[in-house]
Amino acid sequence: MGTDKNKGLLAEIGIKGAEIDAAAPGDLILGVIAESSEVLSPILGRVDAWLHFTGGSPSESPVRTLEEGLERQPHSNVAVISVPGEHAAREARRALERGLHVFLFSDHVSVEDELALKEYARGRGLIVMGPDCGTAIIGGKGIGFANVVRRGPIGVIGASGTGIQEFTTLVHRSGSGISHAIGSGSRDLSDEIGGISVLTALAALESDPQTKAIAILSKPPGPRALSEFLPKIQNLSKPAVACFLGAPKSFLREKPACRIARTLDEAAAMAFELVGGRRPAAFLEEGLDWKAILRRERSAMKAGQKYVRGIFAGGTFCYQSQQVLQEAGVVVHSNSPLEGNRKLPDAHRSLEHTLVDMGADEFTAGRPHPMIDSSLRRERISAEAQDPEVALLLLDFILGFISSPDPAGELAGAIAEAKNRARERGGYLSIVASICGTDEDPQNLAGQIRMLQEAGAVVLPSSAQAARFSADLIQSIGGSHGGSAD
Repeated sequence: MGTDKNKGLLAEIGIKGAEIDAAAPGDLILGVIAESSEVLSPILGRVDAWLHFTGGSPSESPVRTLEEGLERQPHSNVAVISVPGEHAAREARRALERGLHVFLFSDHVSVEDELALKEYARGRGLIVMGPDCGTAIIGGKGIGFANVVRRGPIGVIGASGTGIQEFTTLVHRSGSGISHAIGSGSRDLSDEIGGISVLTALAALESDPQTKAIAILSKPPGPRALSEFLPKIQNLSKPAVACFLGAPKSFLREKPACRIARTLDEAAAMAFELVGGRRPAAFLEEGLDWKAILRRERSAMKAGQKYVRGIFAGGTFCYQSQQVLQEAGVVVHSNSPLEGNRKLPDAHRSLEHTLVDMGADEFTAGRPHPMIDSSLRRERISAEAQDPEVALLLLDFILGFISSPDPAGELAGAIAEAKNRARERGGYLSIVASICGTDEDPQNLAGQIRMLQEAGAVVLPSSAQAARFSADLIQSIGGSHGGSAD
C-alpha cells in the first residue's frame, strides 16, 4: 500500500520513482526488481490476471462493518480491533459506544487517545484491553497470541502478551488452569493512564465466582498509578500474587498485601500454591542435572569466549532475562534496556553482552513479528556465530495461535550451523532455549523440544530458567561483567 512508511521501505531496496511518489495510502504498489526489460515485461503483463485469479471458490464473508457484525451476532460483547494506529482510536470508540468491551491489538495509539478511551469505557462499565494488547483469554477462548490452556481457578492481568503466555502455559503445565487472562496494554500502569484497565480487570476477577486467586504481571507502576493500585490489592477478598519485572527487590516489601514474585515462573508457582496445589519445584523437568549440563557446555570452549547474545521474539522475555542476568552481576547492552543496563547504539549490531528484542519497532516496521516469521532471527543467529568471543546464544520460542506453525523448525538449521561454525574454529557455542507453550498447542510442544535438542540446544522449562542457566554459564567461564553501567 502507498503509505509513506512503505514508500520509504521500497526506496531502501532501490524501488522508487515519480509513480511511487504519487501513490496514496489507498493505492496498491507493485514493485519488481529485474535484470532486464525482457524479464520484467512478462511479469507486469500478467499482473491483472493474478489479481483476478478465479482458480477456486473461496468463501466470502458478507460482514464489512461493525454494524453488520452485530446484526449477525447481536449477543457479542467484545470487539477485536487490529487496524493501523491512526485509525484505531476511532474504531475503538465506535465499539465502546455500542456497549462492547475492546481488545485493541493495534499499536501506535497516542497516550491521549488511550486515556480518553479508557475513561470513556470506565464510565460505561467496559474495559479497553490495550492498545498494543497481544493476548487475552476470556472464558477459555484465546484472543491474539494465546496458547491452549485448560480452564481453572487462576485469573491473570498482564501488561504484555508474552508475559501472559508464559504465566498461563506454566500454570497449565503445573496441572491447574486459567479462569480469564485480561490484557491491559503496556502503558496502563503508567502515571499518564493511572491503571484504569488494571483496576477494572481486578474488580471483574474479584467478582468472578470461578476465580479463586489473581495474578498481576507488569513492569513497575508509576508513583501515581501505584497510589491508586495499592489500596485495591490491599483490600482484595481473594489471594493475589504480583510480578513487577524490573522492580528492585525491595519493591512493595513493606506492603505485603499480596505475594511478590521476581519472575514469571515464580509467579505461576505461587499462584498454583494459592489455589491449594503443592508448589511445583520451579517447573524443573525430572532428571535435569543443571551442574552436569553446565560442565558439558563450557568444557569445549576456547579461551576468549565470554559473551552472551540473546535474540528474543518476546519483549517480556528479553526484559526478564536482563533482570536475571543483572542480578547475577552481568551487565548487558539492549535496544530496550532495563535500568542499569546499556542502550545499544545500533540495534542491529551487538556489543559485549547483548540481549536484543527483535519484536521492537526497528525490526518490525513493514515486516511480520518474529513470533510469526523467524527470518531476521535466523540472520542474527548466523551473524552472532561469526564472533569468536561469543560463548552462548539465548533464544526464546513461542507457540500458540497466530505464532509460526513451526518456530523451532525455522531456526533449527541455523542453530546447527552456528554450532558447527564454532567447532570449525576449535571452540564451542552453547545454545540455550526456552519454549513457551503447552502440550495442546497446534505446534506440538514435545516435537518442538525434540527438534531443538537434536540441533544441539539446551532446552529449559521457562524463560527465567534459561536466563539463570545462561548467567551461571557466563560466570563459570569468567565473563560475568561487561563493564560498569553508564
